Amino acid sequence: MSNLLLDHVTRCVDSIDSQLRTDRRDFHRFAEAGWTEFRTAARIAERLTHLGWDVHSGRSVCDEASRMGLPPAQDLESHWVRARDEGADPTYLEPLRGGYTGVVGVLRNGDGPTLGLRFDIDALNLVESEAASHRPAAEGFRSIHQNVCHACGHDGHAATGLGIAHVLSELRSHISGTVKLIFQPAEEGVRGARSMVVAGVVDDVDLLLGHHLVTGAAVGELFPGMSGYAATTKFDVEFQGEPAHAGGSPDGGHNALLSAATAALNLQALPRHREGFTRINVGQLIAGTGRNVIPAQAKLVVEVRGETSALCESMYDRALAIVYSAAAMHGCTSTVRIMGGAGTASSDDALADRVQSIASQLEKTVFHRLEKIGGSEDFTEMMTRVQDRGGLATNIGIGADFGGHRHGESDRSQVLPAHTGVYDFDENALGFATRLLSLLTLELANATPL
Repeated sequence: MSNLLLDHVTRCVDSIDSQLRTDRRDFHRFAEAGWTEFRTAARIAERLTHLGWDVHSGRSVCDEASRMGLPPAQDLESHWVRARDEGADPTYLEPLRGGYTGVVGVLRNGDGPTLGLRFDIDALNLVESEAASHRPAAEGFRSIHQNVCHACGHDGHAATGLGIAHVLSELRSHISGTVKLIFQPAEEGVRGARSMVVAGVVDDVDLLLGHHLVTGAAVGELFPGMSGYAATTKFDVEFQGEPAHAGGSPDGGHNALLSAATAALNLQALPRHREGFTRINVGQLIAGTGRNVIPAQAKLVVEVRGETSALCESMYDRALAIVYSAAAMHGCTSTVRIMGGAGTASSDDALADRVQSIASQLEKTVFHRLEKIGGSEDFTEMMTRVQDRGGLATNIGIGADFGGHRHGESDRSQVLPAHTGVYDFDENALGFATRLLSLLTLELANATPL
């Protein structure tokens, strides 16, 4: 890439630095959980349209039957109305109604490869800190929505996506081919990517880039190709028994709580697998109505993981056997509902190496390799589809902790852990990510095949 083009990108990103921060704080203040990102998605669609992108949203980019962990219909409607009341333009809001909150912006300029960039946009169901030491609270952009907050950086991802849209619209003449900006709902709980994959959003993508702000690394630290994501299945189990008076008719009921408790203990006791790591966790047990009533209903919230998709499937199959047996032991029935899921995937070395080569043009950049994530991420669904169709994909970790970049070392004392009410990140990462991903897109759009 010429120094002249690098300078153009840098000047363009510098000119929108304050807008990047404004967008991030706006998304943060109006945080929306998975499948209810109505205001967020509407504002993204509006901005992309005004920047000259071809915008697709709603059912055209989210397959109805493939959505997982969908909130009740009445909740979807109430959140849609809330988004309208909070200023979302009805023109862009209407296609999202019912929980179709994906948005894709497309920019075409002649022949060439199709590049996809993915940005997750959902928040978590979590109470955000009100402490004066928490910057969003102190500076007035703490989430105004009860029990929903951005505690994983997706507000930053969405803002970065809009920043890239601005840069690429300005430098459109330097693109050869097609760029797709994919704004994905419901990443938390690994619920949203599969819906967009089934809708065909990445079927034409040759090169796919994801990114995530990284806890434990400062701005300037980069992970060009994160790999080793665990496959996972999230599922709920509902046990149905029969109520009875616990003192007067203890033999007349069927205890759903005992079914759930039996299942929970035996699920946690499942042996791990010799062929790779496996995990299982019962995160919730909800049951009972009163001290002297045989519980007729109970619910478990469970997840399994595996180093490979086959290991995850094996854990899930064994978990189902325990669930059904535990229900039968106490004369109950059980219903299992899958709430989320994603397979395993790894970044392509060739594309990760190219990312590192291009990123080395940026000042004060330190590179790390991360081969074993251990956690799960439904970007793997998009990666696998692109890879299966002959393309390349990588997920890039971008340092975002406070403390700055000091000769390759960051101030680890200022790490604010994700998925907690005190999470925050260094907003200097927004400009860094926008510049990096814009450079990558422009370089790869003009490159010979890898």
